[in-house]
Amino acid sequence: MLREPDAHDFGAIVDLISIGDAIRFGLDGPITDGAVQDLIARAQQARLAGQAFTFAVTPGAGRPMVGLIQVRQLDPVFEAAEWEATLTPSARGTGIFLEAARLVGSFSFGSVGVHRLEARVLLQNGRANGALRKLGAVQEGILRRSVRRGSDYLDQVLWSILKEDWTEHSVPTEARVH
Repeated sequence: MLREPDAHDFGAIVDLISIGDAIRFGLDGPITDGAVQDLIARAQQARLAGQAFTFAVTPGAGRPMVGLIQVRQLDPVFEAAEWEATLTPSARGTGIFLEAARLVGSFSFGSVGVHRLEARVLLQNGRANGALRKLGAVQEGILRRSVRRGSDYLDQVLWSILKEDWTEHSVPTEARVH
């Protein structure tokens, strides 16, 4: 199930983005209470402005949050977008990412009108690269030394999925995307 993150998710978000390999969703500095409150507020503001949407990933209604997925527009009409996600270690390898990604992709292509969805994943993140391959994403290239982690610059893989290639992965979103 996907839903917009809110203040009740505060502690879970702090824990999630404090994990060493987690996506930081635009937070460059230390993970502080204020930074996480700003992240939640920015996610809601970006959705209202039609610039992005962020979902808390849960295994079902009333269950604790186990991840975040964000989709941001790359052009003014939201035809091209970039998505990123992170899950708690306990949720990795359970299939919840693939299910959540199918919901987000179906929502992006079906409801939002996205034509192209991109992802950038660390080259050494075999699990994430494999999951994108399972979703039908196409590896478009290696972005050499494109992201900084501490004092190191790391390579990323650029993946894309086009709307016309999504049909076999499409799922109904009405009951599980809120």
